[in-house]
Amino acid sequence: MSARIRKAGLPYLLLLPGLGWLAVFFLIPLGYTAFESLKAGTLDTGFIFDWQFSNYTDAISDYNEQFLRSFEYAALATIAGLLIGYPLAYFIAFRGGKWRNAMLLAVIAPFFVTYLIRTLSWETILSDSGFVVDTLKSVGILGEDGRLLDTTFSVIAGITYNFLPFMILPLYASLERVDHRLLEAGYDLYGRRRDVFLRVTLPLSMPGVVAGSLLMFIPAAGDFINAELLGTPNQYMIGNVIQSRYLEIGDYPTAAALSFILMAVMLAIVLIWARIAGTEALLGTEGEAR
Repeated sequence: MSARIRKAGLPYLLLLPGLGWLAVFFLIPLGYTAFESLKAGTLDTGFIFDWQFSNYTDAISDYNEQFLRSFEYAALATIAGLLIGYPLAYFIAFRGGKWRNAMLLAVIAPFFVTYLIRTLSWETILSDSGFVVDTLKSVGILGEDGRLLDTTFSVIAGITYNFLPFMILPLYASLERVDHRLLEAGYDLYGRRRDVFLRVTLPLSMPGVVAGSLLMFIPAAGDFINAELLGTPNQYMIGNVIQSRYLEIGDYPTAAALSFILMAVMLAIVLIWARIAGTEALLGTEGEAR
């Protein structure tokens, strides 16, 4: 009996290291942040815990523009990442051949370089005296006083580049698992390549689209490096506000409240997106394609 009990409790015992890690590095910091978000005071006079829920309403009213800009930039970067990443993942999965591993390595190669250096490289690429701007001016796309750096375009381009592998890898994993016999059946039924893609390949790859969109959108919405280095204060996102409130101004309650609001909104977006595109509707689409 004792051996059976020990065997039944083994899975829970194996969970302990992971649960301990989550408790120490997630739950405890999260609880401390919630505690800080309900304090009142200043860095000079000190902070006192007094259930200051007005920190949340004040944060929303004062920084709603940065919140909306963060989600707008993240959504645009995610759409751009999908438009760039899907064809690339499709080519690697179906046309990569013996070069497939090399192409996948090229996708993840930027991760071997520090995030900050990658963003600084975009600052050099898009500089006013750089090759890109000179070329665009020479072909008439940019005017003589036109520029790319310190614009909304440069911030979104930087976000898209830095988080693009998070889109490509789930897409590739989903496309690589597509049964080629289903594609052959699709050609027998529909004939045209476009119809096969729309009716078979795309529905079967939707798990990758859903996962890639979430993996790219979530970190993009909280990013602040790209707006800091590639934009101006007019392009600052909510991550820049949180970073400034924590490290420069020392307004810890507001920064903590902003962090919690951002987490809550992101959680709501994830649940809604997963509900619409990742569960019942997705399974129904797959079943129809099969």
